[in-house]
Amino acid sequence: MRILVCGGSGYIGSHTCVVLAERGHDLVLADNFSNSSPVVLERLQAITGAPVAFRQVDLRDRAATFDLLAGGGFDAVLHFAALKAVGESCERPLDYFENNIGGTLHLLQAMQAAGVKRLVFSSSATVYGDPDRVPVREDAPLRVTNPYGRTKLVMEQLIGDLVATDPGFQAGVLRYFNPVGAHSSGLIGEDPSGPPNNLMPYICQVAVGRRPRLNVFGGDWPTVDGTGVRDYIHVVDLARAHADALDALVRDGRGFTVNLGTGQGVSVLQLVQAFERASGRPVPYDLVPRRAGDVAEVYADPALAQQLLGWRAQLDVDAMCRDAWRWQSMNPEGYGAG
Repeated sequence: MRILVCGGSGYIGSHTCVVLAERGHDLVLADNFSNSSPVVLERLQAITGAPVAFRQVDLRDRAATFDLLAGGGFDAVLHFAALKAVGESCERPLDYFENNIGGTLHLLQAMQAAGVKRLVFSSSATVYGDPDRVPVREDAPLRVTNPYGRTKLVMEQLIGDLVATDPGFQAGVLRYFNPVGAHSSGLIGEDPSGPPNNLMPYICQVAVGRRPRLNVFGGDWPTVDGTGVRDYIHVVDLARAHADALDALVRDGRGFTVNLGTGQGVSVLQLVQAFERASGRPVPYDLVPRRAGDVAEVYADPALAQQLLGWRAQLDVDAMCRDAWRWQSMNPEGYGAG
């Protein structure tokens, strides 16, 4: 298929492009580089052995988005393009609404105008907020606790309303838990701009010497060791799920919403210890007070993804840490030195 990948040079988008290229799809990447680097395009070419078709487009620009879709001959769109930091969304909610919701509205309008009827959408487990029970199933109540999560929920609703009014439109909504790791080549990985908002890249930067110590928020949670428990999923498993989701849309002709996780909870300290084993480097940390809005444990029930997509996570925490360390040790300054 000919596929448009919006946000294709970002962390998850770039890894998904590798899997899609391996499966023989014809890709066009679109990005505005607001949280990614042009170096990614060179790295993707090195991994796939093929030129990368790219358009620099900001989805907030309605005319440019319509131009991107018009005459592109696309069979499907994968939509990764969004701002994604919870803390930042609390400081700049209007920017998140404009970028994430406004950009998605333009994309859906452009898809409709161009007659493109298949969408795989990058959603998030943040739509569940603080769940009543774990593991979290897809029918759990949706109740967001921050502006980022709210944008993802509204984006899901926009897509759902379009599906309801256009029977030919098919959407696969993928709710990620905690993506980590990197491609086994070490050529692409997670390179946040500024201080990392997520645990694994912060651990990596401490291990490589870019940051002195890790802050662990809360050592008194009701968990196995007092630290927060999350469901970490290897980004390559996550990328594979997008290709499987696309196959399912074509095969079954109907949309779906599924969780993507391993179904296993891992505590902060368990992840730190696994990373120390994988890297041979110490990761010094301080236990500090809990952050507002954090919860004790969240992990997925991924059974529906296995049922509908034939997908399940294959890579364990040790592989996540090995691959994250390979990326960070080969790229100590991220793409900045690329």
